[in-house]
Amino acid sequence: MYSIAERIIEGLAQLLRNFSGRRLLIWLPFMWVLIFVVCPCLILFKISFAESQVASPPYSELIEWLSGHMLQLRINLGNYVTLFTDDMYIHGFATSMLIAITSTGCCLLLGFPMAYAIARSNEKIRDILLMLVILPFWTSSLIRVYAWIMLLSPCGVINSLLMKLHIIDMPLPLMNNSYAACIGIIYTYLPFMIFPLYSSIEKIDQSLIEAAYDLGSSPMTAFFSVIMPLALPGIIAGSALVFVPALGEFVIPELLGGAQTLTIGRLVWNEFFSNMSWPTAAALSIVLLLFVVLPITFLQERKQIKALAGD
Repeated sequence: MYSIAERIIEGLAQLLRNFSGRRLLIWLPFMWVLIFVVCPCLILFKISFAESQVASPPYSELIEWLSGHMLQLRINLGNYVTLFTDDMYIHGFATSMLIAITSTGCCLLLGFPMAYAIARSNEKIRDILLMLVILPFWTSSLIRVYAWIMLLSPCGVINSLLMKLHIIDMPLPLMNNSYAACIGIIYTYLPFMIFPLYSSIEKIDQSLIEAAYDLGSSPMTAFFSVIMPLALPGIIAGSALVFVPALGEFVIPELLGGAQTLTIGRLVWNEFFSNMSWPTAAALSIVLLLFVVLPITFLQERKQIKALAGD
């Protein structure tokens, strides 16, 4: 008769024998996502239903044991109700959406011609052009944002130059507004738009464009009927890579936008560290996560439906 300990050891040994290197290679990324992505989101989701209190940690427990061996479940929905009824949070969501959409659109307008020029350039200089796109990543993003402060501040390079040329008499308000935050986000995330676009445009067969010209299409018609549909996967990928981080960006709007630019990132920071209202901050984070995950999930499901319909 085997003891219980021997049976457990034998079962673990059998499990390890069956767990091949291929399965381990597959499971490692899933475990990483589970531990460092899913678990923190579940913790935030739990805190978002708690109540704020002056304690450590600064929120109440959802499940409590009462006298007589009774279990009490307390769920507070007020945190989510506050987000959609308080004008401050509504304004923060609207400002973040406006900045993210504007920055994504500007990155697309700037990135598409740059990606097209790189994809159609000579192979000898293509690598150099791609290196120039990557080059800003060799410097800390915080330093690059501070460089924009030196450019846009009232005593910065732009205002000083315009005043020396007698174009303006007083410094222009280039900082501490949403426009400055958009400029910083566009500058920071433009490479994330260029690379997916470059990858899609490079795969376009040049003979298709020449065929459109032979059939009488103008350059504008060929662009919208041939190039744009074939580059659509790169447009979607680049827009997602810019929009998602721009929506929850904190550092750039804080440094360039100032206190007047109230974004979701700033609201989360204030609730966590200034007001010590962790449940409200967690609810903000969950709502922001839903803003990002639901559209991506919808697009993915739509893509799969189209693929099944095509099959």
